[in-house]
Amino acid sequence: MEIKRRKFQGVLNILSFNRHFYIFGVIALLLVVISQVLMPWSATLFWIIILAFLYGLLMPLIVSAYVYDFSGYYNFDWLKKTGISNSSPDLILNINAGFDETSFILKDHFPQATLKVFDFYNPEQHTEHAIIRARKVSLLFPDTRQITTDLIPLPDKSVDIIFLLSAAHEIRSQQEKIVFLKECYRLCKPTGKVIMVEHLRDLPNFMAFSIGFTHFFSRGVWQKAFEAAGFSSFSETKFTPFMSIFNCCP
Repeated sequence: MEIKRRKFQGVLNILSFNRHFYIFGVIALLLVVISQVLMPWSATLFWIIILAFLYGLLMPLIVSAYVYDFSGYYNFDWLKKTGISNSSPDLILNINAGFDETSFILKDHFPQATLKVFDFYNPEQHTEHAIIRARKVSLLFPDTRQITTDLIPLPDKSVDIIFLLSAAHEIRSQQEKIVFLKECYRLCKPTGKVIMVEHLRDLPNFMAFSIGFTHFFSRGVWQKAFEAAGFSSFSETKFTPFMSIFNCCP
């Protein structure tokens, strides 16, 4: 099944899933303008605040449009950076947090492989408003199974590739990350690998998302989690300044 994305679907998703942020931001911006009209205060400070608000509201949308709509993220050409674009895996997993835009595309890229899709979303632990809204519009891949982060119901050393595509950061606890990655480690064949794509808590993402970059985790946090889970290699390749591809082997 070929999935065609609408123009600007990525940025429209950001607007839809994070609309509470934009509603509050616009209201705050209006209050600043009204206060300046009713009780004039420093024009310099006023414009600094206005520009800061506009930057905080618009920059995430500009960067999201670049990453998700214009960079080729959903064309999966970046797979060439991982060395698996021409491989012939038997079993692939795609594990998400309830919002799945990639499984049908992965199936098109690896038509001969068996693709199993798992969803680790737990409403009691993963409480972000954005992911709750995203789940309501996500396209469900056939036979997607609900799992917990501490148990993926497959045999040891049975999987060639595990994809974690912009999903693993929804696991907020470091200990839960390690437990989850230990499950991924258990499933990987000796020649298998985990391919994780994530924004990072770093300077480019701070410039893009301001305080919103705290929703992501640093490279060091991820490296410690993978090492604690038993992985012997952890390599990073940049896909745009705002996204990292991690290629991890058992």
